Amino acid sequence: MYKLVLSAIASLLLVLTPPVEARVKAKARAERAVGAGKAKKHVVVKSRVQRREIALRPAAENRNTMVRRTVMVRGKRKLVYQRVIVAASLPERVRQSAGDLAGLNQTRDPLDLKSNVAFVLDQNNAEVLFEKNANIALPIASITKLMTGLIVVEARQDLDEVLTVTEDDVDHEKFTSSRLRVGSQMTRANLLHIALMSSENRAAAALARNYPGGVAGFVAAMNAKAYQLGMHDTRYVDSSGLSSRNVASARDLAKLAMFAYNEPLLRQYSTDPKSTVDAGGRLMHYNNTNYLVAMPDWDIGLQKTGFINEAGRCLVMQTVIQGRAVIMVFLDSKGKQSRTADAGRMRRWLEALRPPGLT
Repeated sequence: MYKLVLSAIASLLLVLTPPVEARVKAKARAERAVGAGKAKKHVVVKSRVQRREIALRPAAENRNTMVRRTVMVRGKRKLVYQRVIVAASLPERVRQSAGDLAGLNQTRDPLDLKSNVAFVLDQNNAEVLFEKNANIALPIASITKLMTGLIVVEARQDLDEVLTVTEDDVDHEKFTSSRLRVGSQMTRANLLHIALMSSENRAAAALARNYPGGVAGFVAAMNAKAYQLGMHDTRYVDSSGLSSRNVASARDLAKLAMFAYNEPLLRQYSTDPKSTVDAGGRLMHYNNTNYLVAMPDWDIGLQKTGFINEAGRCLVMQTVIQGRAVIMVFLDSKGKQSRTADAGRMRRWLEALRPPGLT
């Protein structure tokens, strides 16, 4: 009986337990299934990473950066690291100047100038040597300060008088900054110096405010002088040129430069490469906005630069090229160095036009 029971149990185990080979095959099938699942999951993760990379690819300058941050967890500080994406900066929006809006950028010239307007004449005989859109009135930015300087000098005001910069001299037109702080005290001569040399806007504003009749009287004097000089395309509304309503043609500005050249102080102050001035016990160092004045191969007797978005880069300059004194005017130039580059192009053209030694 006992043997019979053992035989029955053994038979039952054989029926219920699969063969070893079957178990091995089943295990292999299970492992393959698990492996396939993991592989499938891995592919999905990789795909997400690829999609993320593709999304970032158009911004070539985008980069991942680890940032360390301190956070509070249950009342305790904890240091964590987070990955952030620093996006590439958007390209600067191109602003059109008044000249561009008038279509002047479509005008071509033989020198391929970058200025929409150019005018060059012989200072001694007023012969026009080159012109491009020279009769069109455009915003002139800080070229305005050349007339500002002329009005101050002709008024024969005390150049040693100490003036104070006030809140009224702060730029509320373009909200530009200034190193000349409210409350600074400076002589009229130093204010005129940095207005012409470094195009200091608050200095120009303070000069106008301390003129007989104040700013209104000063602007009226500017327009009266322009009329006297035959600058019929010119209009001034402030002494700094921050307003785009200060307009003139290149031909008018050449007249102004020729007349202003007769004032030695304007020649000196506008062409000094740099200067240190006293602002009420505080020494301030200023440089010329036109780097050409410090170049040994340039002989510049008078100059003024200017820039606001509406005007582009501007330059008025008296210089001597191979013994010939000329007045150059460049308005609405694109690019920080383009106006001086245009002056170089014009100089080379004049040198080729007139051989050395020819009078």
